[in-house]
Amino acid sequence: MTADAPRTPVAEPDARWLSAEQQREWRSLMGLFMDLPPALDAQLKRDAGLNTFEYQVLAALSEAPGRTLVLSDLAALARGSLSRLSHAVTRLERAGWVERRSCTDRAGRHTEARLTESGLARVEEVAPGHVAAVRRLVVDVLTPEQLAQLGAAARAISAATQAEPPGEGRVDGSC
Repeated sequence: MTADAPRTPVAEPDARWLSAEQQREWRSLMGLFMDLPPALDAQLKRDAGLNTFEYQVLAALSEAPGRTLVLSDLAALARGSLSRLSHAVTRLERAGWVERRSCTDRAGRHTEARLTESGLARVEEVAPGHVAAVRRLVVDVLTPEQLAQLGAAARAISAATQAEPPGEGRVDGSC
């Protein structure tokens, strides 16, 4: 066998393959993962000039006490890395919607992001269109029972993929 030859996968004797029904449901879930995020992103870009991650950052700050969060907590809430968050906050700072500041307290030194008045106004301007898209694409196409089941399933899957449970760390917005 040469280095360029295709490798044949080795079947593990104890592999638990998906049944036909499980395969169908898995493919449906993968389709959802592939279709929904770009549809929501397109709405936000078209209507607000924001991507979904930037909107999640603004929304998380708008709901935080004092509209301020430590960057590591904000990254967790927005579901992104600190590097991705840093780039997004830089763009949002340039727009005048977010301010960054360094703080030192008993826990050590950290950086916070704070939503400005202009940023809050932007969230309030953008949110109705985003909520309409969320309703059109998800909420209104499901029964209340299906929506509750989807939420429970999403939380179970998210919990299985995260090393630390959500909500850990500082979210009080103070230095």
